[in-house]
Amino acid sequence: MQPPYQAIIPAPFGAVGVRVEHGALTRLELLSGDVSPILPGDAFAQNVCNCIAEYLKDATVSLDLPLEMRGTPFQQRVWEALRTIPLGESLTYGELAKQVSSGPRAVANACGANPFPLLIPCHRVVAKHGIGGFMQGRDQSALSIKQWLLKHERRNPSSAG
Repeated sequence: MQPPYQAIIPAPFGAVGVRVEHGALTRLELLSGDVSPILPGDAFAQNVCNCIAEYLKDATVSLDLPLEMRGTPFQQRVWEALRTIPLGESLTYGELAKQVSSGPRAVANACGANPFPLLIPCHRVVAKHGIGGFMQGRDQSALSIKQWLLKHERRNPSSAG
């Protein structure tokens, strides 16, 4: 059985777990709490970690990395729509659902199945009245991670830190 991550890097909200295969990112997970870092084992994983670390300092840093997209055609359509939400902005689940000709719950489920948070910014989708959910509630700290990401992206990069 493969370990869940090839690398884990510290983040202001906990850590980011990185999984890579064959020169592509296959999974990125936002982790809360005290998580022990794992140093990347190869140059590609190191590059991914460096890019993420730079984004965590400055949200305007590009996270253009090769991704191995695994998902249903609907999920991939939602994920592509998520990538069009500009940095520092957000849409409601209903607004995004209209863009992809679907319903808010289906969009929320596709957001929750997103294997690449940060790169496919599902945190930029909020409820009509409030912040909404995040990471399908897999982690008790999910909403605080979402709040940190939204605040980080709305901040002036020169004041990030």
